[in-house]
Amino acid sequence: MAGAGVSLAVAELGLVRAEALAGPGEEATKAQHARGKLTARERIDLLLDAGSFEEVGLLRRHRASGFGLEARRPYTDGVITGWGTVEGRTVFVYAHDFRIFGGALGEAHAEKIHKIMDMAIAAGAPLVSLNDGAGARIQEGVSALAGYGGIFQRNTKASGVIPQISVMLGPCAGGAAYSPALTDFVFMVRGTSQMFITGPDVVKAVTGEEITQNGLGGADVHAETSGVCHFAYDDEETCLAEVRYLLSLLPQNNRAFPPCVPCTDPPARSTEALVGLVPADGNRPYDMTAVIGEIVDDGEFVEVHERWARNVVCVLARLGGQVVGIVANQPQMLAGVLDIEASEKAARFVQMCDAFNIAIVTLLDVPGFLPGVDQEHGGIIRHGAKLLYAYCNATVPRISLILRKAYGGAYIVMDSQSIGADVTYAWPTNEIAVMGAEGAANVIFRRQIAAAEDPEAMRERMVKEYKSELMHPYYAAERGLVDDVIDPAETRERLIGALAMLRTKHADVPSRKHGNPPQ
Repeated sequence: MAGAGVSLAVAELGLVRAEALAGPGEEATKAQHARGKLTARERIDLLLDAGSFEEVGLLRRHRASGFGLEARRPYTDGVITGWGTVEGRTVFVYAHDFRIFGGALGEAHAEKIHKIMDMAIAAGAPLVSLNDGAGARIQEGVSALAGYGGIFQRNTKASGVIPQISVMLGPCAGGAAYSPALTDFVFMVRGTSQMFITGPDVVKAVTGEEITQNGLGGADVHAETSGVCHFAYDDEETCLAEVRYLLSLLPQNNRAFPPCVPCTDPPARSTEALVGLVPADGNRPYDMTAVIGEIVDDGEFVEVHERWARNVVCVLARLGGQVVGIVANQPQMLAGVLDIEASEKAARFVQMCDAFNIAIVTLLDVPGFLPGVDQEHGGIIRHGAKLLYAYCNATVPRISLILRKAYGGAYIVMDSQSIGADVTYAWPTNEIAVMGAEGAANVIFRRQIAAAEDPEAMRERMVKEYKSELMHPYYAAERGLVDDVIDPAETRERLIGALAMLRTKHADVPSRKHGNPPQ
């Protein structure tokens, strides 16, 4: 008799679990697909290794009443939480189920997310959120709203401890948008995902401006204009595949190193093609991503914030099988100057690399900070200081390479030896100076130039004199500001050798609660 009772209980459990896994029904699933979106479970299946997902809180239901909620108590409460693996490594995940309450966050919904975030922090494993929700569940009032506070608090607690990735696969409005903003990386899908604090209707009512949801907070807007989004893709399948690839370049937590893989690209491979890629004339532009592709393993890299602040390039790649973060000026855009947005972009990237034990390689070809009233009034001083602070504060291995120009304060900020770079190299085409030779000659020799019978001829002579005295390729090396001047063909080999030497670097840091970086 006891055995029969257990069998009935197990059979009932099977029916309940089947109901919970099925979700709200076929019609709701069809409606989700009609919007061009996958269901939460379909997304999880694409993100995680096949058969690895272990769900937490499958049978959770809300306990709210009023406004008809007591008659609608679906299992999962509109969010699927659990853990699985990506390429065999543990990853925690939560996914809003738009088919249930529009993915809106209620008390039980929030508690499930809180639990999985706590588990991720305790286990020391990455957390991926698949966002597709309509904000707070209005019927539950302030209890729902307080749930976001718990998420924000845990986002902050996990910051710099475990990698946090937000994948925007639907709407994300109001306070809900702050959780992705607190995470390390934000992915978006064009056409179906939007993020904004106040929607188009509110904007129109307050300012009179008319704009669509995508025009206000779509993927392209945040990838190109606001900088909120790091990666934007055309479809969910590609987006989730790229999330998997990014995870393969990140450590499990701040106590671990990123995965190191066998390198099939010879470490000593000559990079003589760089001579043809980078013109000796400092005024001629070139594509820095082509330089990076020539240096890194198999030419493969992931560019972060590819379409925002394009005058600086930030990529994750491998050198000799070891993951590195590369920060480089982009001479194709604004001649590679540093401005407000470029400083913010690079500073955030440097901080992320430092938090997760990713060595930093900096490639310099920078004529200075962008001059202008807008830049000064916009706070270029404090924004540029963010990048300076990030580099000075970083304790991971740091290697810098000067390709051509390295002028003024921008040279110092871009991980010069004076702010703590471990190893500094330069090509024979380097020009390290306070400013360009033309500007320097105009300042230093202005009286001689003005008094000369032929001012232009005198100016040219003074420019050449300044270059020969203070800007020749070995000036910085002679004064110990550069460790070596290297052949561009040896770039890959020398960088990999330096990284191997620095693999066991240890840096003591002062005892403090935290710094107070410029904002």
